Amino acid sequence: MGGFSLSNIFRLGLKELRSLAADKVLLGLIVWAFSGAIYEAATGSSQQLNNAPVAIVDEDNSPLSARLAGALYPPYFRRPELIGLEQVDDAMNRNLYSFVLVIPSHFQHDVSAGRRPEIQLNIDATVISQAFIGASYINNIASGEVGEFLTGRRAEEDTPIRLTARARFNPNLTGLWFGGVMEAINNVTMLTIILVGAAFIREREHGTIEHLLVMPLRPFEIMMAKIWANGLAVLIGVAFALLVMVKHVLQVPIAGSVGLFLAAAVFYLFSAASIGIFLGTLARSMPQLGLLIIITIVPLQLLSGGVTPQESMPAAIQNIMAATPTAYFVRLAQGILYRGAGFEVIWPDLLGMTAVGACFFTIALIRFRKAVTQTQV
Repeated sequence: MGGFSLSNIFRLGLKELRSLAADKVLLGLIVWAFSGAIYEAATGSSQQLNNAPVAIVDEDNSPLSARLAGALYPPYFRRPELIGLEQVDDAMNRNLYSFVLVIPSHFQHDVSAGRRPEIQLNIDATVISQAFIGASYINNIASGEVGEFLTGRRAEEDTPIRLTARARFNPNLTGLWFGGVMEAINNVTMLTIILVGAAFIREREHGTIEHLLVMPLRPFEIMMAKIWANGLAVLIGVAFALLVMVKHVLQVPIAGSVGLFLAAAVFYLFSAASIGIFLGTLARSMPQLGLLIIITIVPLQLLSGGVTPQESMPAAIQNIMAATPTAYFVRLAQGILYRGAGFEVIWPDLLGMTAVGACFFTIALIRFRKAVTQTQV
């Protein structure tokens, strides 16, 4: 047979979609990954304080101690509750408060006399990041209130320079804006590799891929059919995640063009699906594929720049990740969705991502016939 047939690719893709529709587990995974998982990732792992429960043991009952209590207010803290010293241990054991501030007697008198009295902060460190952030907030609040009480103004360090910080693209440093979008991006990688790799292995285990090979079909057509069919399912999912979950449910503003992002995602779906087929040619069963996917997806997501900026990674890691399409996709996705970047900005990453994907596709195509003729062990 001389070239490939678009009709064959289209019809084989329809077969893939029917097979996916019959797999309720994978369908459920897709639905959850682009709905509930987006919401959980955005709201369940916040690195900010949000209405943290706090109590105060006020043994001084002075204007200064009341001032400290009044400085802890929403949205970072709930209104402080006054409790007795004997209630602290039981309240912390029952997880009633994240922070309990103990203000000793004669606190205001000692401060006014120039002494350095100590106040005790009890912390529930079950969520270590929140405990660290909350302790820092309370320390800064207490220092500021005491300083203003003594001098009548907020004390500022006398330095030869003044550092003025301006946060761009997320001026309020809202963690919710980051978590939901990055979860959607990461799930594109995860689901594309899983769906395409699982489709390939499922055909091998059922023996249907050998039937396809004896028909007037080329391996290129079989692979492209799996890529477009499963890629279409993921593309619909990520479009729903951005337009419904991120934009409307989570109320996260999207700076750039969703259409441009989805167009770029089409090229990434080709690249990620090529990795899925490549892993499918290495594995001989679904459990083996699962193990390969675990050791592939975790590094791709952790080192692609979605969790930690690549600029802060060692040069060797950056060079290694340049051989994966995920690093390019995360960079261009963040540029479009966070900063409103246009095609003139993202085209180098788009080109690099497609080139890497083409390399994986070529390798998978070369291994295709050899892999499907291997005997099961």
